[in-house]
Amino acid sequence: MPEVSLDAFVAAHADCAYVLDVREPDEYQAGHVPGAVTMPVTQLPLHMSELPQSPPVYVICGTGNRSRSMAEFLVRAGFNAHFVGGGTLAWARAGHPIVYGGERHPT
Repeated sequence: MPEVSLDAFVAAHADCAYVLDVREPDEYQAGHVPGAVTMPVTQLPLHMSELPQSPPVYVICGTGNRSRSMAEFLVRAGFNAHFVGGGTLAWARAGHPIVYGGERHPT
């Protein structure tokens, strides 16, 4: 499974990468990577058609556990998906900006 290091993710994010946050809505609203699209684990199978097929999808969660399994799921479904090692926690600890609040994904 393609894990992306935080450094590689920072570079991809700066280049307008598609970031998919698979945490629950309250976790997402408590702080997420700027520009991340929210789609909780339970909703991902129902909304895969909303994801881009060709550019990489960078899947992120709090620490990397959920994002690993969801990236594997997406790869099996034919997506170019990678999970971000260390997740949002590593992003924040490295001093990168965090956005609070935000839209809930429709259920």
